[in-house]
Amino acid sequence: MLAKKVFYEDKRLENERLELTDKGTLYFLGGNLTLKNCTLVLKVAARNLYIDGVRFIDCTFEVKQELKNYQQWITASLKGCRFKGRLSGCDFGHWPEYGKEPEYQLGSIEDCDFSEARLDGCRFHGGDPRTLRFPKWPCFTFLDPVGKSRELSTVQWPGSIGPVVIEDLANYPPSTTALTWFAPDFAKRSGCTPEELKAVIEQFDCIVY
Repeated sequence: MLAKKVFYEDKRLENERLELTDKGTLYFLGGNLTLKNCTLVLKVAARNLYIDGVRFIDCTFEVKQELKNYQQWITASLKGCRFKGRLSGCDFGHWPEYGKEPEYQLGSIEDCDFSEARLDGCRFHGGDPRTLRFPKWPCFTFLDPVGKSRELSTVQWPGSIGPVVIEDLANYPPSTTALTWFAPDFAKRSGCTPEELKAVIEQFDCIVY
């Protein structure tokens, strides 16, 4: 059975509510699309959602189903937006090394609020992370993880965090300005407790929690 396709393109929408929740539908957002003061309810897998060169201004994203490993945010311009819900393995902002196609040069993020979101393994590229509101503990965020990788490797991290995560930070894209994790899941994968993790996090000014 062929999936239904819904397209939002070549228009400017304001104060609209978009329910992208049908698991049998592919949603395409792009092609000269601007959304302002809109609410987008997302309840589909990453493979059902296509974003390409959209301008989101003061929009709210209500993520009702965890959005996993979604890189297409980097083709979007996000300004003054709010995110709620669970996102893991997602990338936001301007990641020029990702691709040479024009859509990958459009990505940006500023003045966005993730304080009501649960982020795990989410990276932010380009821009100034000081304009962003990151979720508080049990989430925590490395600021300038590439530049601070050597400093972060000077202490003993619990479990497998040191060799698996910290030593790999230097290999991240140079555009990476911030990296956010969800402590309970991060600690479980790394063979330690959130408390052991937090004891090390507290030693660094470049980690916000």
